[in-house]
Amino acid sequence: MSAIVLRESVATDEQLVDLWVHGKSKTTARYYRSEAVRFLGFVGKSLSLVSLADLQGFADELDNLGLQVSSQARSLSVVKSLLTFGHKIGVLAFNVGAVLEMPKVKDKLSERILSESEVHSMIALESHLRNKLILKLLYGAGLRVSELCSLKWCDVKSSGESGQVTVFGKGGKTRAVLLPVSLYRDIQNLRGDRSHDEPVFMSRKNHGHLDPSMVMRIVRAAAARVGIEQNVSPHWLRHCHASHSLDRGAPITLVQTTLGHSNVATTSKYLHARPNDSSARYLAV
Repeated sequence: MSAIVLRESVATDEQLVDLWVHGKSKTTARYYRSEAVRFLGFVGKSLSLVSLADLQGFADELDNLGLQVSSQARSLSVVKSLLTFGHKIGVLAFNVGAVLEMPKVKDKLSERILSESEVHSMIALESHLRNKLILKLLYGAGLRVSELCSLKWCDVKSSGESGQVTVFGKGGKTRAVLLPVSLYRDIQNLRGDRSHDEPVFMSRKNHGHLDPSMVMRIVRAAAARVGIEQNVSPHWLRHCHASHSLDRGAPITLVQTTLGHSNVATTSKYLHARPNDSSARYLAV
C-alpha cells in the first residue's frame, strides 16, 4: 500500500495508533496505547499538528511529575516511535520526534546481575518441581518470561543426547536453544502424559498458559528465600545467563544467538557491566 493511500485511509489519531500497535504483544500494545493517550491528552491536538515545543513541554511535564529518569525515557521513546511510524507511512508530514533530546539514563545492568552462587541457591531452595524448572529455564536457557510462558510441549524436542526448546521471541523471531542434558531430562520428567499442544507451564486456574505475573511471584519468592532484598524479576536471570556464560568463556556470538539479540552490541553490554580487569587495579591506593 502506497503512502498516499495510507494517508487517505487514516482519518484519526486513533486509527494511526491501531496501525502502530498491530502485531505487538498484548502487554506492549496496552502500554503503547496508554502512553499515546497520555501524550495526546497533554498536547490537546492532532498528531499532525504536534511541534517540537509540544514534545519538549511533554518531557518537562514528565520530569515535573517526579518520574524516574528511566520512566521518562521510556515514555518519550514510545511517543517518538509513534511519530516515526506515522511519518514512515506518510500520515505525518514531518517527524518532529527525530530531534528530541532524550534524558540520559544511568546504566543499571550491573545491579541486576546476581552471583552464580545466588542463582544456584535460588534454584536449590525451591522445593516445587514446576517452579524449580521455571527458574532453571529462565537462567539456563536465558529465556524471556514471555517466551517461557508461551512454550508448548511441541516446542520441546530431543537433540542428540540432550534436547532443545524452540521459542518465538521478540520481534517475531524464532530461535532454537540447545539445553544441557540435565535440564532437558528435568523437563521430560515434568511432562508426564501431557499432550503435544498443552503448555509446558500450565496455570492451575484455567489450565492455559501460566501468566507472566505468576512467574514474577515465583522468582521474587525464590530470591527472598535466599536473602536477596532487591526486587528481582525473571529478566534478571536472563541477564545472569549472559554474564555468567561470558565469564566462563562462551563466545559472544554464541551468547548473542542463544539470547536472540539482533545486534552483538547488545550482548557486549554484559562484558562492560562486569569487567574482568581495570586500570584501577594497577594503582596503589
